[in-house]
Amino acid sequence: MSTTTATKTYDGFSEEERAAMKAHAEDLKATSRRGTKGDAESEVLAKIAEMQEADRVIAERVHAIVRSAAPGLISKLWYGMPAYAHADGKIVCFFQPAPKFKARYATLGFNDAARLDDGTMWPTSYALTTLTEADEARLAALITQAVS
Repeated sequence: MSTTTATKTYDGFSEEERAAMKAHAEDLKATSRRGTKGDAESEVLAKIAEMQEADRVIAERVHAIVRSAAPGLISKLWYGMPAYAHADGKIVCFFQPAPKFKARYATLGFNDAARLDDGTMWPTSYALTTLTEADEARLAALITQAVS
């Protein structure tokens, strides 16, 4: 007696995920080529300049806030996104534009290098649709806390 089983097809990573991995490999190659020379800051600013207007405006403000609130962080590209790291290379926070993974809003995300711990549970990413003065002050406080 023969039996047939339905098999599920796994397509693997989405197109956006594959693009992010490819961007990360390119980021690593650029860092390797650049070494300590070159200017990762201008690469981040160029990436921000390529964004759609709504995300670009927010990314420019986030960049300015990070540079002001945590001047010791190093700007770099991470999976093709603007990111900010400690000198050891550990990413503290990053800006993810909405189209990156077909989201309806941009995101400011924090990695585990960020010191945002608050009890047993705390947010590690924030949806950004626009930035008010109050939002900017809150982001500056979060970034300051993240590097404290």
